Amino acid sequence: MASAAAWRLFMANIRRIVMLETTMPLAVRREVAFSEAVCGGSKTVEGVEAVRAAGAAQFRRIWAQGQIAVTVDPEAATLREIRPDVLVDAILAKQNLGTRLSDAPLVIGLGPGFAAGEDVHVVVETQRGHHLGRILTAGSAEPNTGIPGAVDGVTENRVLRAPGEGEFLSSCRIGDRVEKGKTIGLVAGMEVVGRIDGVLRGLIRPGTWVTSGLKIGDIDPRGNVSHCYTISDKARAIAGSVLEAVLRTYNR
Repeated sequence: MASAAAWRLFMANIRRIVMLETTMPLAVRREVAFSEAVCGGSKTVEGVEAVRAAGAAQFRRIWAQGQIAVTVDPEAATLREIRPDVLVDAILAKQNLGTRLSDAPLVIGLGPGFAAGEDVHVVVETQRGHHLGRILTAGSAEPNTGIPGAVDGVTENRVLRAPGEGEFLSSCRIGDRVEKGKTIGLVAGMEVVGRIDGVLRGLIRPGTWVTSGLKIGDIDPRGNVSHCYTISDKARAIAGSVLEAVLRTYNR
């Protein structure tokens, strides 16, 4: 979701973008996640490139090159240096981990855990359905159901979750075709087994330390490999709402 929002803003010529990441990102759909720049130095998503920056001193150079800056800053200390016009909290933790109205003139929260007008200015609905992408200027998004949205009629069975705590190991790659019952990887010696046939659309980076129950993969039952490398319909809808919220504020 964060990468889709950054991509949409960049394509709308809002190009001084900084993404704050953790030391070990937990992105599953890594082929469309700018967070991959943390480990790889750079990542291109649908023609837009993000580059890892050691700190705020490198942001202007990266922007001048027509790129998005990604920096490891889990405490968000960078905010005090750059004083952004817009802050988008796309952590999707289902709770507010510290974002405040005072962080920027426009603060946008994605999904549940935020209250518009209290800790953010705007909330964007992230739950699939009739209200997906709705911009809320009062109140909160719909509560987390814990049930993944249906893809081709499949919900929970398309998601791969860690069977325990430990290091995730796998030789599978995003884009691989998998069959029901196939072992996708291991966590502390416990097998991660696919429950449907399809294409491995997302997989957490092997070597990542995971906790029990954490989403670590996504099998797409539609079987279209190209979907692995493009932003999803849901993410595009949410990203469009982020752009709209920015234009509502600054394009008057």
